[in-house]
This record gives sequence, structure tokens and C-alpha cells, in this order.
Amino acid sequence: MQPILKIDLSTGLSAEFIIPPEWEQFFLGGSALAARLLYPYLTAALEPFSPEAPLLFLNGPLSGTIGPTTGRSVVCGKSPATGLWAESNVGGFWGAELRFTGYDGLWVTGRAEKPVYLWLDDGRLEIRAAAGVWGRDTYDSQSLIKAELQAAGAHVLTIGPAGEQGVLFAGLFCDHGRTAGRAGLGAVAGSKNLKAVAVRGTHKIPLARPEEYNRLRSEANHAIKADNYSEVLHALGTAGAIDYSDYLGALPKKYYHQGAFETVDKVSGSSMAETILAGSSACHGCVIACGRVVRLEDQQKRKGPEYETIVGFGPNILNDNLAAIVNLGEICDRYGMDTISASNVVGLALRLFELGLLKESDVGFQLHWGDVEAVERLLQLIGRKEGLGEWLAQGARRFAAHFGVEEEAVQVNGLEVAYHDPRGVSGMALVYATSPRGADHNQSDYFFVDWGQVEPSLGLQFFSKGAGAEKAANVARHQDWRTVSNALVICLFANQPVETVVGLVNAACGYDLDVPGLLLAGERGWNIKRAVNNRLGLTRANDRLPKALLEPLADGPVAGFVPPLAAMLEAYYAARGWDPLTGKSSRGKLVSLGLEDVAIDLWGPE
Repeated sequence: MQPILKIDLSTGLSAEFIIPPEWEQFFLGGSALAARLLYPYLTAALEPFSPEAPLLFLNGPLSGTIGPTTGRSVVCGKSPATGLWAESNVGGFWGAELRFTGYDGLWVTGRAEKPVYLWLDDGRLEIRAAAGVWGRDTYDSQSLIKAELQAAGAHVLTIGPAGEQGVLFAGLFCDHGRTAGRAGLGAVAGSKNLKAVAVRGTHKIPLARPEEYNRLRSEANHAIKADNYSEVLHALGTAGAIDYSDYLGALPKKYYHQGAFETVDKVSGSSMAETILAGSSACHGCVIACGRVVRLEDQQKRKGPEYETIVGFGPNILNDNLAAIVNLGEICDRYGMDTISASNVVGLALRLFELGLLKESDVGFQLHWGDVEAVERLLQLIGRKEGLGEWLAQGARRFAAHFGVEEEAVQVNGLEVAYHDPRGVSGMALVYATSPRGADHNQSDYFFVDWGQVEPSLGLQFFSKGAGAEKAANVARHQDWRTVSNALVICLFANQPVETVVGLVNAACGYDLDVPGLLLAGERGWNIKRAVNNRLGLTRANDRLPKALLEPLADGPVAGFVPPLAAMLEAYYAARGWDPLTGKSSRGKLVSLGLEDVAIDLWGPE
């Protein structure tokens, strides 16, 4: 991999940092390598909004290679929402363009005296004043910065007003609404007075065996394009999963408290395709093009919503108006807010109002299920941190705690739960309870395994969607595999054989890995993230689910069922080699993964 450029915004100084070669093969890249790099700096005493807090933008060894779905990069640090490990994965073209500058990462610390943005042009760094774009939304900011630079091919990753205001679920946005949305790293950038990072480059990406790699990536792209799963994603987007998710009881409704919603078909991917779809969009080098472009009554083309946004602002709030969902998603994008967390806290507000725990005097207006105008007003309050928005902007856990009912918040460790109900796909119970950044579906989209998408080369087995402890080792193996995906950094939607990925990694990096070797790197990455969180105070008690997900639904396909979390966790710790009392990776496990220094740090000298 290429060097990382370290930038101190307080002093304006920068310097190259060479990644230790042994860490490259041990962790591959992306979020796993970022966790290894940041491990010494992420302490319990570190305030996420302090100048010392790091913000690390990092690629993987396949990023930008026009390999299968390799247009992604990650942003990592300490989450202001959870106080734990934070990583967020973003598509589009920005990550690939960063590699073309000759750097694989930007390691930002410090705080600028006034708002700035970074301009990295073919390896030359400028720190520019951002007064003209501070306060502007994410779409306007990208356009204005590009107009100022007058540099063809530049790509801009920016925060919006929510990040500037410190909304704890603010993200960073680029390219047609692509976002590093989760865990609040947009607010960390805002705390540094860092509005945006613009990049452009012409460097060639280093490949160990370029002819072999180009042959393999061409074969892989053709296979992915012809795959049935890719065809569905291209035609319907990720929203194509809504109907099946609903059929299996995995689609949350009424803030996870209702099992059925009769008009859910109105917000499905097929409904979008038949009514408002105007085209598709793709990330760098992607042959799938799952992104949606829609046209509403005003005839303006807009970003179309993906699965999480549709469910969050659809069934989650009992709304079946697809055009309204597009509008609510765009409000979040322009303010620079994660739609999963934003729709979750809005759903929580609706529930607390229904229960009488939140009054009209608290809000300023009435709240009712399905009232999209009220939801829009709430989003505006959050983005500006005005009125009740001050508390909603703190996320579901703190908002509910403010009203004395923290148990009503559907979150894990401060991160709002994604829209795959574990009562319908029980493997997600373990995924949410043990994910390194809180309730997270991108550390393992195990619901696909519960639906039958089993990759034999990974050693996965198929268990019924309601099975319990018997699938714990399966979940751990799948988490390791997705850690590899997030290290490389490749999109989770590429339905390609594991052997193909192994071949691509070996050709790109000059390694001689096999499938077990690649999975070992994934296990190592998973455990270093767990170790970061243990240093930050996470214990066995953090591995839990919110009350709502442990109560049976009264209606719908999975009425009466809850996942047996306690038994699943016991089996999971055994499969992981984790200490069931402390929740730490055991000394033996860490040593076996080559993490001796981490073992000493967590357990002391032998």
C-alpha cells in the first residue's frame, strides 16, 4: 500500500507515515488496519471532539482498481455517539480518487482556528479557508468547492450543517448522496472545523502482478454482472429485498412494535421501479449500479432511497408514501445525517408521544404515526439543533434517557439498530449484540445467510432463520468474512466466490494466501476492534439487545418468537475464544492471532 498523509490542523503541518509492511498482510487494509493503527491512541480518556482525537480516512489494497465493487473507502475514529470504535464505509468515487493522489489514507488530528477544507491534488496538499461553504448543505458544498477549485475530476467528501452543529449521527457525503453515515464521524470532522476533503490524482495504483490481476478482475466483473442477484440489485436497488424481508418477518414496523403493515408493497423496490424510477447510479468501476435516480412530480431528478432509508421513513413510522420517503431522505442527506439513526430517533419520538411520555409542549406540535409533515419538522429541528432537536440530535439512547425511559430506545451501545429485525432473522441478534460499533448490519449482513445465501467455501452451514445457539459459530465465521470485505474495501453486494477474492488479493498484493489465511486476517481484524473497545471500557455487559427486540410481536409472520440471546451468546463466546466473564478476547486467542502486545495490554504480563 501507499503512504498515509498525517495532517495536524492545529499547526497546519503534514508528514508521510509508512504503514508497517507486516501489518498490511496481517490486517489487509481498510477498517481492520485502521483499528491496528489507532489502537494506541483510542483511550477511555480521549474525548471524541478533542483536537487530539484522530480521524483516519483509509483505503484497502483493492480500492480504485476497477476490480469488482472496489470503489469504497472507510473513515475511522472514536464515536461521539457510543464512546467506542467508529468506522463508516463510503462508496462513490472519492476513495478511488484518494488512491490516485499517491496516498492510501489521511490521518487528521488537531483543530483549525477557522473552518477549512483540504485540497489534495496529485499529492500536493493545501489547507484552504471554508468560510464560503460553512453552513451550506452537502450538495451545495460539493458544487461550490468544485467551482472554486476549477479542477476537472476532483471529488469532494463533505459534512453538512449537522456535522458542523455536532449532531451525533452526522456523516460525510460525496457523489450523488454516497455517505459514510454511521457512528457520528461527520460531527468529529465538524469539531475540527474540517468542512471537506477534496482529492484529485493521476498516480497509478500499485499492483504486484498487474497482468494476472487485470485478467481476474475482468473475469470477476463479467461474472458479477451476469449474476441473478446483481440483476435484481440493478433493476430494483437494495429496496428489492423489502417484500421478502416483510414475508419472513424481518421488516421492522412502528418502531419495532408491530408485525404487519398492509400497504408495505407501496414502498417496495418494484413499486419504485414502476412509478418514480428514472435511472440508476454506480460507484467507481461497479458493474451492478444499485443506486437509484428518481423523478417526482416536479420532474427534478433526485437520489432514490435505498433499503434502510425506505424502511426507516416508511414502515418504521407507518408511512407508505414513497415520494415522501424520497423527500425525508434528501433532507437527511442535505443536512448530512445518517438516515438509519435519524429515522430511528424520529420513530422513538412518535412512540414516546403515543405513550404519553412526550407531550405537545415538549415538541411544539402533535406527533402521530404516518404524519410525514411532522417528521419533516422534526428532521429540520435535528439538523439545526433547535428545540426538541437538541435532544433528538444526541441519538436514541440519550434522547430516551432524557425522558427517563432509556429502555425504550432501540439501540445497542448508543448506535441505533438497523432495519433487520432479529425476531425474523435470529442470526442478527448476535450480530447486533457483538458488533464493534454498536447495532450494525455492515459488520455482518447475516440476514442473507438466514435467507439461504450460504457460501460453502467459508465453511458456513444453513440453519433456520429462528435457530439459536447452534448458529453462533456460523455468525462468527461470517463476521470474520465481512471484516475481510471491510478491510479490502469491497462492497458487500458483490456476490462472488471466496476463491475469486483470494485470487484478487494475491495478485494485487503479491501474497500467497488461501481461504483459511484470508479468514484468519478477518478474525484478527475482528479481535483488534474488540480489543479497542475493551480499552474504551466495553465489557460482557455491553453485549445485549434493547427491550423491544426481546419482546414477542403480537402479529405478523414471527408473532410470539424472540431469539434466545443468552444461549446464543454463550455459544458465541466459546466459538470466539473470548472470556465469558469480561468479554475480552482471551490471552491465548490474542497470542494465536499474533497480537502479543495487545494481550499484554489487556491482560498484563504473564
